Amino acid sequence: MSAQSHIELVSNRALLSQVEKDSIATSISTLKTRLNSYYGANLSEQLQFGSSTRGTILPREMDSRSDIDYLIVFCDEEAKPQTYINRLKRFAEKYYTSSQITQSHPTIVLSLNHIKFDLVAARVGFFSEYKIPAPSSTYSEWTTTSPKEFNTQLSDKNKDCSYKFKPAIRVLKYWNARSGYVFDSYSLEQWCADQYYFMCYSTKDYFYSMIEKLSLDWGSAQWRKDKVDRAKQIVANAKQYDSDSMPVSAEQEIKKLVP
Repeated sequence: MSAQSHIELVSNRALLSQVEKDSIATSISTLKTRLNSYYGANLSEQLQFGSSTRGTILPREMDSRSDIDYLIVFCDEEAKPQTYINRLKRFAEKYYTSSQITQSHPTIVLSLNHIKFDLVAARVGFFSEYKIPAPSSTYSEWTTTSPKEFNTQLSDKNKDCSYKFKPAIRVLKYWNARSGYVFDSYSLEQWCADQYYFMCYSTKDYFYSMIEKLSLDWGSAQWRKDKVDRAKQIVANAKQYDSDSMPVSAEQEIKKLVP
């Protein structure tokens, strides 16, 4: 074994199983039917988005915060997001038990078959973009999102990186989850997609490069800085072991980051 083979194994383990995929598909099919029945012509669109559509979602055993983002687009144009959030809450209370429902600022979360679904209220903006509630606005303002655009960006990046980019992101997100979520998961993916990578040929190379490029603002909490510094040091140690023709030691070192 080696650090490279171990990282490949971790990236493959970080894929959803077929059982999980089937369970998600079943829950979404039921959810879609119920939404259509409840709202009828008041809905203009429903779509799954987020990491589950990008191929970067982790199984819940590797990331307890893994969830399915589901956009519910209303036809009318109410002034305030809270109106839409209230509508979704009433829908959820009609079809699901109280133990399955939580509100998670500013979404309604359903726990179905051990998988969490984030229901995101939305409307279409002036330029056909999606408007969703802004988390920091106490649901009084909208923010713009373009999930399809980012999916395309990430897929193009993955292709340009010989399809090693998404596997590396899954490994990085696993490290992030194990480290107490040093970074917001979505922001971390966006940041990775904006970076340039040189002399990278394997999932290990991209993962190492991502770790080496990580940075935090000076005002970030010390525990976050400590986690990043530790990750950088472990990668440096693993690279040195490989340089010294000690692959087993390199593997054992990198397992400290991603077992």
